[in-house]
Amino acid sequence: MLDAALAGLLTGLSLIVAIGAQNAFVLRQGLLRQHVGPVVAVCSVSDLVLIGAGVAGIGAIVQHAPTALTVVRWLGVAFLTAYGVRSLWRARRSETLTASSDAEPRLRGALVQAVALTWLNPHVYLDTVLLLGSIAAHHGPTGKWWFAVGAGLGSILWFTGLGYGARLAGPLLSRPRAWQVLDVLIGLTMLTIAWQLARG
Repeated sequence: MLDAALAGLLTGLSLIVAIGAQNAFVLRQGLLRQHVGPVVAVCSVSDLVLIGAGVAGIGAIVQHAPTALTVVRWLGVAFLTAYGVRSLWRARRSETLTASSDAEPRLRGALVQAVALTWLNPHVYLDTVLLLGSIAAHHGPTGKWWFAVGAGLGSILWFTGLGYGARLAGPLLSRPRAWQVLDVLIGLTMLTIAWQLARG
């Protein structure tokens, strides 16, 4: 039981702790201190749903639905491209990149972006649903759910730490130039992921 949960925790963290579109967005929201709680909640709950679906066996259905994955892939390419271009455009003006900006984006917009960056990424279905679901199956009928608990805990810990821990880097990013560099890196990351998705 404990072994399965620990295996789920380590496997989940190994898949999620990587520079990606979702993590870059959570990091930026944490640095700006804007809607961190709701964004972390959306990402964590989404992961819990996807992990549960994979462990329940939905992964087999996704694996046999190439058309659905293709649609999600191209929607993801379009969204990531738009987000990447937007980040690069935002980096042009340093005065718009302060954490205390009065023009704080609305909660709804932040949540829509978090949902899109999570659910329009086909890798989430391959990694979280198929891969985690397959590994969990090796732990037996009961153990697989403990594996899911561990993987879910890993997601919650990661997103919470990333979102709320980002403010510790605040002093390093107190200058507008630092925000410009961050936005350029985020924009290039989004465009790179979009290009990789487009290539299949």
